[in-house]
Amino acid sequence: MPLHYQEVRKLSLAPGSHPRELSFLSAASGLVRVRDKLYVIVDDEVHLGVFRVDGEEPLKLVRLFDGDLPALPRKRKKLKPDFEAVLLLPASDESPGGSLLALGSGSRPNRFVGALASLDAHGDVHGLARAIDLKPLYADIFERFDPLNIEGAFVAGDELVLLQRGVTVGGSAAIRYDLSKVTAWLAGRRPGALPASSVRRVDLGAADSIAFGFTDGAALADGTWVFSAVAENRDDSYADGPCVAAGIGVCSSDDVVRSFEWLAPTRKIEGIEASVIGTTAILSLVTDADDPDQAAELGTTRIELRGAMPPR
Repeated sequence: MPLHYQEVRKLSLAPGSHPRELSFLSAASGLVRVRDKLYVIVDDEVHLGVFRVDGEEPLKLVRLFDGDLPALPRKRKKLKPDFEAVLLLPASDESPGGSLLALGSGSRPNRFVGALASLDAHGDVHGLARAIDLKPLYADIFERFDPLNIEGAFVAGDELVLLQRGVTVGGSAAIRYDLSKVTAWLAGRRPGALPASSVRRVDLGAADSIAFGFTDGAALADGTWVFSAVAENRDDSYADGPCVAAGIGVCSSDDVVRSFEWLAPTRKIEGIEASVIGTTAILSLVTDADDPDQAAELGTTRIELRGAMPPR
């Protein structure tokens, strides 16, 4: 029996808050929780969206960079940094609430751009983000995937995990880095390319002969992690296509799939965040409508885990 997807709300915006006067976000592509807030990254904006976990008020936009992308969809798609993942980095003296790192997909030369935003003690973004050239991070994996397409990222213990979304069966992968080396690189203390500590291909199967590929992930307290995946009928990482199926799964700490269940009704899930109570993981999900005239959603589902875990 498939997992039940339940819509919670549309990702609506306060009137007049969007630079193009839009009333909603349509292309949510990553999700991370910070204290009582959820941050959403959007693949065709230079903003984050933020809202309270239990709130119903419209999202607030948080600008990452100065300037705006073209309004015309084709030009916008060509020039966007394609932020597909966002994660929370540990606190530091400069960022007492931690930092948010947004990652471009790497699927085109202009998509090797990241954004590092500092958080204050309340979990609010402080100032504009710092642009990050992702070439040193992606250098070790760029030649391994044709094309590179990073769609998810999260911190798991002392490692940074990136999720490559493949377009063929077995084409997706979990890529791990030493987190201390990554944070040293971001702080300017470690020049040069960053080697991946492991690259593990993951076979997620297919729906109607269309391969499932990772879209996001989130760590659990015991080292396992949950992920979202979709089967999208497309030939490459640039073009969009119909989403024929979506699913939620659990991987072990060594990136082996423990379980994978389809989601119904089908939504193109692009972001996932998990809270665990007992043996139940309550999942928050955001969608990409692939339609600028259709609002993205916050949704939820829940899965049963094999062993009891402490709440996060």
